[in-house]
Amino acid sequence: MVNTLKKPEFEELRPGIKVPSKETILTPRFYTTDFEAMAKMDISVNEDELKAILEEFRIDYNRHHFVRDEEFNQSWDHIDGETRALFVEFLERSCTAEFSGFLLYKELGRRLKDKSPLLAECFNLMSRDEARHAGFLNKALSDFNLSLDLGFLTKSRKYTFFKPKFIFYATYLSEKIGYWRYITIYRHLEKHPEDRIYPIFRFFENWCQDENRHGDFFDAVMKAQPDILNDWKARLWCRFFLLSVFATMYLNDLQRSDFYKSLGLDAREYDKHVIEKTNETAARVFPVMIDVKHPKFYKSLETCVTNNEQLRAIDASSSPKPVKFLRKLPLYVSNAVNLIGLYFIKPIRMDHLHGQAR
Repeated sequence: MVNTLKKPEFEELRPGIKVPSKETILTPRFYTTDFEAMAKMDISVNEDELKAILEEFRIDYNRHHFVRDEEFNQSWDHIDGETRALFVEFLERSCTAEFSGFLLYKELGRRLKDKSPLLAECFNLMSRDEARHAGFLNKALSDFNLSLDLGFLTKSRKYTFFKPKFIFYATYLSEKIGYWRYITIYRHLEKHPEDRIYPIFRFFENWCQDENRHGDFFDAVMKAQPDILNDWKARLWCRFFLLSVFATMYLNDLQRSDFYKSLGLDAREYDKHVIEKTNETAARVFPVMIDVKHPKFYKSLETCVTNNEQLRAIDASSSPKPVKFLRKLPLYVSNAVNLIGLYFIKPIRMDHLHGQAR
């Protein structure tokens, strides 16, 4: 049977170099922070744990892991049509997220070198890992005759400023949810190798251990700064970051459910599993966890999914911009109402289990 699907066309900066996807509220972000404030942190309370984590980073368990083997040396033209487009998008988003981590950690390593050598070396070694991940993903894109100009990304992306404690919340959750995403896909494909459409997924077991170690580092840093975790403001902010990470992933993945379907996964069930596991993991350090079993939790997220589908349909329509905006407005309001409602679902307190005084 002749394959009648056409390869999707991607806008290019120059031949073979993909134009980065448009920045939206759901795309991976680049971060910067108050480097002076971070350099002044006193980490002596948990210095022994941080030194132990540094030793693990120095061992570099994955030094020889990210090496492309013979399975990559073939044509990937059979991954075509919508699946190809979604797979390229997956690789691009993943590469951008890893490269974002590299830039932040590398700059932290540079800025903290003289004032906090222990933290500086940890950040430098994590930036090594993230660079390795980003490079491996970018090389995978080349199998589809594309790549990202990471230097262009560095200069063209907007940078979001977060105070150090917000960087810790966000990066801790990013690393831990990355672990659960990768290991869940790996375990599924280990049981169903017929669904492994591309060899990069074979690397996910070791890969996710890098994410896990990075998350453990941020866990240790937060424990060294008790004020980050032990007051009412920490409970509010941890709830906010948990909800932001979970909602962003759910809305992104449901929009790309066909990609997960191509791997033999149901996007909803996959996300629910990852959210539940990340929520449980974060509860070991955060003072609260989200009540993801509350009947309103997924109901509200599903309303946002439906709203976003309508927003994309409006964008694709030929209506004038002012008309589009008026049609979008009630959908934006609905999303805001549902997400605010999720924030006010009573969280589950965990701080008493950590032995943190209130």
